[in-house]
Amino acid sequence: MATNIRVTALAVTLACASVGTAVAQQPPREPAPAPDSYEGHLTAAKVAAGFDFTGLLARVCIAPAAAVGANLTAADRAIWYAQPHQVFDNLYWLGTKIHSSWALTDRDGIIILDTLFNYAAAPEIVDGLKKMHLDPKKIKYVIVTHGHSDHDQGAKLLQDTYGARVVMGAPDWDMIAQGPDMPGGKPRRDITGVDGQKITVGANTVTLVTTPGHTPGTLSMLFTVKDHGKPLNVAYSGGTSIAGIVHDVAGLAVYSDSQRKMAKAAAATGASVIMSNHSEFDEAYTKVRLIAARQPGEPHPFDVGADGVLRYFKVADECAQAARMKGTGY
Repeated sequence: MATNIRVTALAVTLACASVGTAVAQQPPREPAPAPDSYEGHLTAAKVAAGFDFTGLLARVCIAPAAAVGANLTAADRAIWYAQPHQVFDNLYWLGTKIHSSWALTDRDGIIILDTLFNYAAAPEIVDGLKKMHLDPKKIKYVIVTHGHSDHDQGAKLLQDTYGARVVMGAPDWDMIAQGPDMPGGKPRRDITGVDGQKITVGANTVTLVTTPGHTPGTLSMLFTVKDHGKPLNVAYSGGTSIAGIVHDVAGLAVYSDSQRKMAKAAAATGASVIMSNHSEFDEAYTKVRLIAARQPGEPHPFDVGADGVLRYFKVADECAQAARMKGTGY
């Protein structure tokens, strides 16, 4: 018995010694990257993204020069077409699987946010409203966040067919006017959106926030939706990709400033919902389909909390700063 005890004690001693040696032999941890370095900003973006904004992180930090869904046509309907969905009491999603258009509704009229490519505008927005038992003739305003084809090509259709007023930032109105012909035609220059401007239809008011960077005239938005009668404030990011400015140090600085500006504006309203015009950023196409499976008492799929909204803009800011530090290395 004594022999067994001595053997056991010896085994424990040797085991402890082995563990101690292993610990002692572990290489020292590398120091944390400097905050204002590529690695530092990338790490900060990853921390802010968590598991909530992996698409945003991948697109703006990891592959910032990539473009998604830019070469599709009407013939590719099986790839891009999506059914419309009611998201909140007063907000409907009318997007494709890639890009988003939204309808903020009231009995006095409809405000459309972004208008998709020309090939998708009629089947997704016009027909989508009808499928949701809404009348496109009640469209009063169309707010175009920026003058890129995936968001502005449907504006003329809604302007000409329903008399909708079109709102866009001045630099992007200029960009469209000076640019090439657009599929479906260029919308007539109408309302110039400015910082703090309010667009109101009935009980719904959209506050514009100028956030240049993605384009010089990018407009973001703040508005309120209702979830079974409960008001929730929304922060809508009007331009997120840095593909066009990834090598432009000054442009990236403007973009970062806009992300911080929008974060501050969102915090002032207590926004807990983040939305954009690309599903890769806010996962709209996935989330709108999750709503049907939502159980009583469960949070809304789009309600990420006030902290989540701020983290979204933190990711975008840090990714732009990472690109700035990396310079032209992409």
